[in-house]
Amino acid sequence: MPYDPTLPANNAPNSSAQMRAQLNGLKDLIDAVPAGPPGQNGSDGASLTGAVVDGTNTLNPGDAAQASVSWDGANVRFTFALPRGFDGTNGINGSDGVPGVMGPPGPPFSNFVIDSVSTLNPADPATVQTSFDGTNVHFAFGIPRGFTGNDGSTGAQGPQGPQGPPFAQLVVDSVTTLDPSNPAAVNLSFDGTNIHFQFAIPRGYPGNDGGSGPQGPPGEVTTMQLNSAINGTSNNSNAVNTLAMTVSDPPTQGEVQAIASKLDELILALRR
Repeated sequence: MPYDPTLPANNAPNSSAQMRAQLNGLKDLIDAVPAGPPGQNGSDGASLTGAVVDGTNTLNPGDAAQASVSWDGANVRFTFALPRGFDGTNGINGSDGVPGVMGPPGPPFSNFVIDSVSTLNPADPATVQTSFDGTNVHFAFGIPRGFTGNDGSTGAQGPQGPQGPPFAQLVVDSVTTLDPSNPAAVNLSFDGTNIHFQFAIPRGYPGNDGGSGPQGPPGEVTTMQLNSAINGTSNNSNAVNTLAMTVSDPPTQGEVQAIASKLDELILALRR
């Protein structure tokens, strides 16, 4: 039966046979559209992947059925609009009819399978492709990633913190004697009021016992003997000048830094 755009008629009872014939007639019209000549091969030609039904909309009774077709470069996409039938009148009760012959069983359906999820470039439209292998419905998704975010700007300077605790004085907690050749060390800590120092200073090597004989003529000392004798002893610190400063009450950060720098200078001068 060819497709008839006047069917179903207004206020006509709904007929599944008539609707099936209309859909088959519409398919025959689509199949009869002649194919155009083959186009030239491009550098990146698109190929047909499949047919996709984007949607099926229900129209009011009496509206004409519609079908739109589009091409996205890979798939032929269909959108159908089909009118629902008019409400039929209640029929009289009839006798039970003879059951019809059971149709052949359809293919078994198992589940949905996601074959792949591809990452697309930002701003590309998301895609989904479907196929049916006779048992499972297969999906292949294409999802665009987000754009790269901008670098964050530097935040504004925060408010000044509260006034620190007052500084009273310098306190030497301990002076430890180390073995010869160990490096001198100093540890500093602040308890909120006082700066505490812990010094560790190496002792000198023990001297040799002198003999009781007469004074001999002065001998010559080689450079190696001299270096061996003074190795591990503290250096002369006379070159380190005193601070000669008056500490404020409380001391400023610059004054504390000057004291720490002078201690570093003294430690470096004592090292050999």
